[in-house]
Amino acid sequence: MGGGQYKTSALVREGLLSILRKLKSAPDQEVRILLLGLDNAGKTTLLKQLASEDISHITPTQGFNIKSVQSQGFKLNVWDIGGQRKIRPYWRNYFENTDILIYVIDSADRKRFEETGQELAELLEEEKLSCVPVLIFANKQDLLTAAPASEIAEGLNLHTIRDRVWQIQSCSALTGEGVQLKAHWQNPKV
Repeated sequence: MGGGQYKTSALVREGLLSILRKLKSAPDQEVRILLLGLDNAGKTTLLKQLASEDISHITPTQGFNIKSVQSQGFKLNVWDIGGQRKIRPYWRNYFENTDILIYVIDSADRKRFEETGQELAELLEEEKLSCVPVLIFANKQDLLTAAPASEIAEGLNLHTIRDRVWQIQSCSALTGEGVQLKAHWQNPKV
């Protein structure tokens, strides 16, 4: 393991908050979470669910939303950036100081799996996001046409990720099912 590589050995099967405790020396520190994904993946709905806000009136994000969520002593500053094609080139303006990347996928929109896979692969290549843990929400699991998280993980070759801890988690931002920040992380070094 190189000196600059993220130390993952102790992070197997630990929740997000456990990882945050390892990233941040004091739990009262702020944590910067970047929330990305294609347009209509459900990022803003997911964010509002995490913040326990009303989700009945969601409109496409033009630019970005920022929400602060308190969770077990941590102040999570979540940056929700729009996913429209014309906005994606600006994503890189938000990479600096990111502690965790959350990437949201519309599990029912199979026509866009290739596109979302390309965007995720490009994000994982970004130097400013190097070694940043990534949580992938396989959203819209409430729809009958949704692909299971395991199928998405295989299609996106997530098992090839070697430079960071990662997790894919089934969820439905609409119903709130699976929308929690207690993911179990994969250790690429095992």
